[in-house]
Amino acid sequence: MPAEWTAHASTWLAWPHFENDWPGKFEPIQWVYAEIIRNLTRYERVDLIVNDAAAAKRAKRTLRLANAWNKNIVLHPWPTDRVWARDSGCTFVAGRASAKARKTRKPNLSAIKWRFNAWAKYTNYKLDDQIGLLMADAAQADWTLAAHEQRSVVLEGGSIDVNGEGTLLTTEECLLSKIQQRNRGINKSDYEQVFAAYLGIKQVIWLGRGIAGDDTHGHVDDLARFTAPNTIVTVVEPNPRDSNHKPLRDNLRRLKSTANLNGKKFTIVELPMPRPVIFEGRHLPASYANFYIANQQVLVPVFNDPNDRVALNLLSELFPKREIVPIYSGDLVWGFGTLHCMTQQQPAIG
Repeated sequence: MPAEWTAHASTWLAWPHFENDWPGKFEPIQWVYAEIIRNLTRYERVDLIVNDAAAAKRAKRTLRLANAWNKNIVLHPWPTDRVWARDSGCTFVAGRASAKARKTRKPNLSAIKWRFNAWAKYTNYKLDDQIGLLMADAAQADWTLAAHEQRSVVLEGGSIDVNGEGTLLTTEECLLSKIQQRNRGINKSDYEQVFAAYLGIKQVIWLGRGIAGDDTHGHVDDLARFTAPNTIVTVVEPNPRDSNHKPLRDNLRRLKSTANLNGKKFTIVELPMPRPVIFEGRHLPASYANFYIANQQVLVPVFNDPNDRVALNLLSELFPKREIVPIYSGDLVWGFGTLHCMTQQQPAIG
């Protein structure tokens, strides 16, 4: 699995249509999408999944009004339950499955199709479970159904992050807990075998718990992310009274004590958390770690918080050759996800 900063052929997105993901706040979400698409299409194609013909019409109208409709957008009229393409979509990898690729010894674009069950929490996921195969076929990628001991494996893209050189980040809370349990009977060693077989992973770094308010029960893309093969940025909360303080401190400790495949310590960069974002009495999973690394850009969720500037400055130092693009996500996070959750990269392979 290539690192996210590897050149993209495309970013996959699904246009919002399920109002219950943002009850009372659905209207502004389309404009956030338009801003994201307007930025992404400056440097790469956007493959945009639209629920039906009416959704395609609404999307085009909104994008035109926002000066975001352009030739770098390809519409795919596929019905979906929700729009979190990172989790429901396939994982694109570099493989040699095709006869042509084996003959030339050059990697071709392949895809891993995981089973999706709506984070083992919701019942509306049957359409989303088909999206990965549709994406793979549209990208003309060889695809493989991920399985362990003849059982299909449930996995969401937001639960893993890789450095492109054989190391993967994930959390015990998401993959090993009996709460929102994805794969009953699959243990830590089994997951490591799955990651090795399907993603080429040689080292798995297990963090503990995710952030407060995370509807997915511990996705790593709100916690810690690779920004280079040997550099990991991880969120921290210095306030001991904050519910995030102890779990984030534990994750930081684990990262600082971990060596890479060459036996050297990773460079660990501490990223602040915004002040708690509360809406209708619920603590929302607002995190600067949910950024998306695009071609020549890094799109970063911001929340009208003093730490917005601190986070943007830190990320600009980590990505000196990329433009840092803040995207206001105060409304978007009411859907329990932001920029990384809604995107899925298709690397430029083959």
